[in-house]
Amino acid sequence: MRCKGFSIVLACVLLTGCSNSSDKRIVIGSKNFTEQLILAELMAQHIEAKTDLKVERRLNLGGTFVCHQGLLSGELDLYPEYTGTAYSAILKLPPLNDPPGVYQKTQQAYNQRFKLEWTEPLGFNNTFAMVVRQEDAQRLKLKTLSDAAKYTPKWVAGVGYEFADRADGLPGLSKTYGLKFSAPPRTMDLGLIYRALTAKQVDMVAGNSTDGVLSRLNLVILKDDKRYFPPYQAAPVVRQQTLQKYPELREALRDLGDRISEAEMQKMNDQVDSQKQDLKKVVEEFRRAKSL
Repeated sequence: MRCKGFSIVLACVLLTGCSNSSDKRIVIGSKNFTEQLILAELMAQHIEAKTDLKVERRLNLGGTFVCHQGLLSGELDLYPEYTGTAYSAILKLPPLNDPPGVYQKTQQAYNQRFKLEWTEPLGFNNTFAMVVRQEDAQRLKLKTLSDAAKYTPKWVAGVGYEFADRADGLPGLSKTYGLKFSAPPRTMDLGLIYRALTAKQVDMVAGNSTDGVLSRLNLVILKDDKRYFPPYQAAPVVRQQTLQKYPELREALRDLGDRISEAEMQKMNDQVDSQKQDLKKVVEEFRRAKSL
């Protein structure tokens, strides 16, 4: 769900070591956070198990634009994306809080403009989540973002690099709720935002609803009572040319449709992030539990 400038990163990361000589080979990419790594590895393992395709993993590439450009250039064949991210950040369409509508419009636009296909959603919605400390929520009786707006002039916000600038990020959120802060938001790697919150370096952070750490720390997600954030259904995005060349890939990806709940995604994120379990083994266990 995040975006970054990509020209230099794309040249250095995607093109380095590229080889197109292998037959029956596809390349899976991912953005640079745990959930993306898990989803890309899940896709890779399942494709390897169900087809004779060789899968090259190019993970941890950066933000949305890096991966999107990788698809357009042919350096990537597929990667996991979120409907709300594509709808707002790539297509730059006006806000719409309608999961089927966002998916349909995004799917149609990607097909027509980019020759890319969105396959079946994986089953969960990873929306942005504005998070505060539980002690603050209880003391100030905060349940919604509207409740928090009166206190934010004394607060400092912590956000990821993309959220600070993107169309569906902090600028639009602040306008919708009238949020004003005591200082410019502190931008940081997404892995650091909850540490900064619990250490009281910031007072509100922009996380994600499936972040595993939310089940472990005394934190509260404030309700988006004005429904600012669009739905963010996770789904594989694939080059049409790749699907035409390898129709068996389409069947393998169809198997993954509606297989992951938000609770299951949060659990896998927690296993990798907090419990430091091996990512590949976490994915293998999930596939066994789901009989994939």
